[in-house]
Amino acid sequence: MRGEIKDLIRRATGSAAVHTRPLGGGCVGEVFRVELENGKIIVAKTGEAGGGLAVEGRMLRYLSEMSALPVPDVIHAPGLDDNDRLLLMTYIPAGGGLDARAQAHAAELLAALHGVGAEKFGLDFDSLIGGLRQPNDWDKSWRDFFRDQRLLYMGRAAMDAGRLPGRLFGRLEALAGRLDKWLDGNEKPSLLHGDMWTGNVLCNEGRIAGFVDPAIYYGNAEIELAFSTLFATFGDPFFRRYHELRPIRPGFFEERRDLYNLYPLLVHVRLFGGSYVGSVDRSLNQFGC
Repeated sequence: MRGEIKDLIRRATGSAAVHTRPLGGGCVGEVFRVELENGKIIVAKTGEAGGGLAVEGRMLRYLSEMSALPVPDVIHAPGLDDNDRLLLMTYIPAGGGLDARAQAHAAELLAALHGVGAEKFGLDFDSLIGGLRQPNDWDKSWRDFFRDQRLLYMGRAAMDAGRLPGRLFGRLEALAGRLDKWLDGNEKPSLLHGDMWTGNVLCNEGRIAGFVDPAIYYGNAEIELAFSTLFATFGDPFFRRYHELRPIRPGFFEERRDLYNLYPLLVHVRLFGGSYVGSVDRSLNQFGC
């Protein structure tokens, strides 16, 4: 960790950083476990000016204010004093995997989060997913929001970056014009964590210790549930408990799950290209496009 960052930590906390070590993750910036001179352990994210740390801090504070979801407390959010280069958070100890008990606990926490509603879909500010801008202009229609601000926005970004072939984007546009076949207009806005993969779920002795790296907005809860299956984050223990608390509508596992997972697949195409392009191709084939 650079000396100038250690100086920022000392000014923000009033205590010097005596030991640091890298932690995994961190699309928005590098992540460190920091032991302070006063004995406290915190997490520091560092990045470049305008790199998104201010947005991440704002998302974490929003979740803390609007829900009971366990997330790191923000100790210091980027401002003029550090030029968006430092985000400090409480450290959440974690150990163990997502066993059946932890999955059931996750279901209870996410069902409660999804009970936090809004009048429209979107958010007061644009958020981030994987370090990429995620637009959140308010919209009364989930179908229109999902079409314009998720599928087409990220598909176009991936195409402009040279990672999604134009022919696939044309097929994506065709699917976007047929969403009323699967989305009936009865969807309700729920507050979402927005990036529900295993690396963002911290466990400790069969319980969820915390959720990190959010990509928040108000959307249909099913897109969060779908994302949790894309990389096998949650399985049957989660969905059994979640369904007890918030019944999952028929057709989710059969069709809508794969429809919604087109969005995180497009995010991965934009970030990485490669095999994710083939996954998008197969999904479009599945829906006849």
